[in-house]
Amino acid sequence: MDDRRLVKVSKYLSRHLRHEPERIGIELDEHGWVEVDVLLKALADRNFQVTRQELEEVVARNDKQRFAMRDGRIRANQGHTVDVDLDLTPAVPPPVLYHGTAGGFVATIREEGIKAMDRHHVHLSPDRETAVKVGSRRGKPVILVIDAKRMAGAGHTFYKSENGVWLTDHVPAWAVMFPG
Repeated sequence: MDDRRLVKVSKYLSRHLRHEPERIGIELDEHGWVEVDVLLKALADRNFQVTRQELEEVVARNDKQRFAMRDGRIRANQGHTVDVDLDLTPAVPPPVLYHGTAGGFVATIREEGIKAMDRHHVHLSPDRETAVKVGSRRGKPVILVIDAKRMAGAGHTFYKSENGVWLTDHVPAWAVMFPG
């Protein structure tokens, strides 16, 4: 599969496995999983033909490892706006994590911290490079350093998703180190 097709299928899957499963006529279980055969049929019914091999390739090659396949089922690893329990286990974060954002959000973050908004969790990166990629989606990125050790010490819970993204409910402003 060429890279353009891979991106197109990945974006389509992200939209429907994270945000709008009902739009293509599928129902996610309580943990976000759907049978692969059910998904493939739903895609075909909407004239978005994807083969099982293509689906497996998207899961394997997605640069952000957005999806997991197991036991004939598929789900998005995180980023849901629909109600799912990803069955994540609390984990001890590294001392520092990173968050890439657009400059227009910095003033609000200084006052309110980083909120999950319409997602289940705030997404944090384990390294600066990943945060730059995330923050670049909306222009020139601003990379924020998060004092995860201090947050954990204050009782904040962290989870590590299957693809290495760190998740937490909220990052208070006092835990954010701003550039410059």
